[in-house]
Amino acid sequence: MDGHISLTYYILLTINSIFVSNIIFAKFLGICPYLGVSKKIDTAFGMGMAVTFVLTLSNAFTYIVQKTILVPFHLEFLQTIAFILIIASLVQFVEIFMKKKLNVLYQSLGIYLPLITTNCAILGLAILAMQKEYNFITSIVFALANGLGFLLAIILFAGVREKLEYAQISPALKGAPVSIITAAIISMAFMGFSGLVKI
Repeated sequence: MDGHISLTYYILLTINSIFVSNIIFAKFLGICPYLGVSKKIDTAFGMGMAVTFVLTLSNAFTYIVQKTILVPFHLEFLQTIAFILIIASLVQFVEIFMKKKLNVLYQSLGIYLPLITTNCAILGLAILAMQKEYNFITSIVFALANGLGFLLAIILFAGVREKLEYAQISPALKGAPVSIITAAIISMAFMGFSGLVKI
């Protein structure tokens, strides 16, 4: 990509990543934590922030590794393995930090926190940024905006699910069925943004 990119482009990229090409509703990446850690807003917020942090840092580190090691030494075939190692290291860092400083949230997230390592959203966006040939800054903005899109999606879903706890629902729909139906309706609502921004 051209190194001289205007601020307008970054604003449009951010809007596009959050609303139009939302990581959950348009790319269908990261569905596991989206469905698994969205019963309460506080845990959903914690997971959203953790994913955003890992996503942004992983894109920064994977870009550096790609451009300084893999491409110069013709090791592009090791891209997936290298990226997974970087993501796993960052997730370990987040786990250690949360366990020491945010233990209640750490306990609430449970098994879903280490599962960020295998979250297809993290790896998928790192590879997608390379395929689109984004520069370093654009890659970080792209990752941060997609992280914020994930955060928005999971908080919205958690808010609806909290309300559903007190709603009168048919026993046949309680639990997973009504959650999937709700997710589908929210996804359809986000389709209203399609065509808003073209990047």
